[in-house]
Amino acid sequence: MPEVNHTLNSFAGELVVVKYGGSFMDSPDPAVREGVARDLIALQTAGIRPVVVHGGGKAITRAMEKAGLKAAFVQGMRVTDDATVQVVDQVLSHEINPEIVATINRLGGKARGFPGPEIFRCRKLWLQDPMGEKIDIGFVGDVTTANVELVRQSISDGCIPVISPTASSADHHIYNCNADVAAAQAAIALKSKRLIFMSDVPGLLRDPKAPESLISQISANEVSGLKRSGVIDKGMIPKVDSAIAAFNAGVEKVLFVDGRDPSVLLKVFSSHGPGGTRIV
Repeated sequence: MPEVNHTLNSFAGELVVVKYGGSFMDSPDPAVREGVARDLIALQTAGIRPVVVHGGGKAITRAMEKAGLKAAFVQGMRVTDDATVQVVDQVLSHEINPEIVATINRLGGKARGFPGPEIFRCRKLWLQDPMGEKIDIGFVGDVTTANVELVRQSISDGCIPVISPTASSADHHIYNCNADVAAAQAAIALKSKRLIFMSDVPGLLRDPKAPESLISQISANEVSGLKRSGVIDKGMIPKVDSAIAAFNAGVEKVLFVDGRDPSVLLKVFSSHGPGGTRIV
């Protein structure tokens, strides 16, 4: 891909935040699991500075079931009691995070893992019902700040920072945080020009069962209507809301892309583009 490689070199020095969906770690195909890692290494080799915030929802649900805990969600957010947050911390920071780091390092890159509480601070997240009443979903945090100095030092050391989406509160309790929200806050704090949400779908779809219904671009004033119509629902709500927040805060390019597409991260920097959905 000589054109892509040439294009990559022209972006040397640029920082990009990548939200790496936990669904990739569930794939039985090593090529799928390793494809994103190879893209990240290619970006790093070209002088681009990737920062990764990963998910892990499916793995958390499996671990909860194994522990006899039932998963429940409200407005796309996992209800997280004390027992659940311990499972969340174990799976995200001590299983998935080291595995991603090990994969990057094994393939020739250089990565450093960070448990979320080393990077993110949060306040307790309260949801609201249609009547405006507060909904308590437990130890779920709303990321408020990110320790960018620690992240930038890791980049200066030649590493790809890989961060789990947990955070600590003012009273030093660990909170479960939505990975999309955490990635957006990292992009805002780092003043990143690009924020890439990678998942196992082509982008935002009008019909989840129809890939051809892809919405190529959306603007902030379209979001409320798409929520009312059910196009943006459940887990897509925090994803889209955080994307809009990042765009409004100065992140120039915010994209939802299909991580199953070979070399999709490289295409983000090519003239052909990666497809998916773009915030405008």
